[in-house]
Amino acid sequence: MVRRYNRLLVAFHVVTDSLLGMTAFIVAYVLRFQTALIPVTKGVPPFRQYLNILPFIAILVPLAFQFQGLYRLRRGRSRVDDFFNVFVGSILAVVFGVVATLYFQAYYVADAVKDKGAYEVSQVVWGLFLVLNVALTYASRELVREALERRWRAGAGLKRILIAGAGELGRMVADKILVHRELGYQIVGFVDDRAGGDHLGYRGLPLLGTLSECAEIVEREGIDHLYVALPPEEHLKMIELLEATSRQCIDVKVVPDLLQVIALRARLEDLDGVPVINVNDVPLQGFNAIVKRLIDVALSAVALVVLAVPGLIVAALVKLTSPGPIFYRQERMGLDGKPFTIQKFRSMYNDAERETGPVWARAGDPRVTPLGRFLRKSNLDEIPQIWNVLVGDMSIVGPRPERPFFVEQFRHRIPQYMLRHKVKAGLTGWAQVNGWRGDTSIEKRIEYDLYYIENWSVRLDLKIMWLTFIRGFFHKHAY
Repeated sequence: MVRRYNRLLVAFHVVTDSLLGMTAFIVAYVLRFQTALIPVTKGVPPFRQYLNILPFIAILVPLAFQFQGLYRLRRGRSRVDDFFNVFVGSILAVVFGVVATLYFQAYYVADAVKDKGAYEVSQVVWGLFLVLNVALTYASRELVREALERRWRAGAGLKRILIAGAGELGRMVADKILVHRELGYQIVGFVDDRAGGDHLGYRGLPLLGTLSECAEIVEREGIDHLYVALPPEEHLKMIELLEATSRQCIDVKVVPDLLQVIALRARLEDLDGVPVINVNDVPLQGFNAIVKRLIDVALSAVALVVLAVPGLIVAALVKLTSPGPIFYRQERMGLDGKPFTIQKFRSMYNDAERETGPVWARAGDPRVTPLGRFLRKSNLDEIPQIWNVLVGDMSIVGPRPERPFFVEQFRHRIPQYMLRHKVKAGLTGWAQVNGWRGDTSIEKRIEYDLYYIENWSVRLDLKIMWLTFIRGFFHKHAY
């Protein structure tokens, strides 16, 4: 029943996306040629010419969204993820549309009709179509999301969840699900071998049995999703559990802890027929690294121009409010463990670490100047780091660079800590937009950094930049 419901919802989205795409295209034509918003200088093409393009739009919009994974339904997907999926999918639709119309006109249209530009589309219309399609499609998905969340909050259509593992990891999963009730999940209980006689489980959720009884419990309780949240030392039990539940019609999701995340970060290579596992492989290499560098150069160059005046104002305030240099330069560790000099507006008193040596900044730190406190809270002290990005020391997005003094401490304490230096350090990162910055858990910060390195994509970088814009200013842990 659930899978049939999902198929109907996918079919609804496909039809809706196709209709909204055609609507956006027609409205784009009207805005371009039938209103006075944009002056027309080369004449008005007939409306029928644009009607010829509608069949392409009806097919290419859902096709582009399929490429972007918009029809793989997942309740936990955030609104930000939905927006960027729609945005990138719409860009793909425009690219597909331009290529398809040019190809069709070049090879399948008679010369007499071709001269009239029967399948030509104004670049302005494509631009308007992009904006309108993103707005209409995202709005439609938000309406569907709101309707589904209302239904789930009313207790209808809930997916029943069983958590394998009642330890710290399993309890964290339960906390997340209980907080986000709008996802439509209902936790039935736990299964665990180590829980002893505690039949209350956690937060009133019952312990339903042992891991060996999981398959029976799944069938008896009508479970939809099994979350496997076992520690690494129980990996044999995990394999047995996955084998036992493979015969059930349920979705099994494995929740890795930090060590398991590291173990999953591997690629299988071939050495003349001999399988070799590369445990430190990362996707940000070769062509991907070139793409990321081009984005960094373009954005940092624009940012330096846009922020030139605010930067000069901050520089003047730093000079006027406390004695000492305007800029603060400090050695940090970057790509492949090579040191570089980071640039910042000075936010502490001059020679602040002369007596203490290298120490973490903390709340109410007496070394920070009154102006510096505001600069650090608002991240304005980091404007000069845009220069580090432009010259190639850093990237817009990546793990935050650390001082060699602290790197030497962490590399011996935290497993695989040095993996974060497989990519360039960044102005912002996945850990920072999720709240792990400043005086917070270094282990959690590394976990998020490693996730970013393993799952890098242009879309993830754009998502982090957007989240930095809406979450990153005046962070509570910025001291």
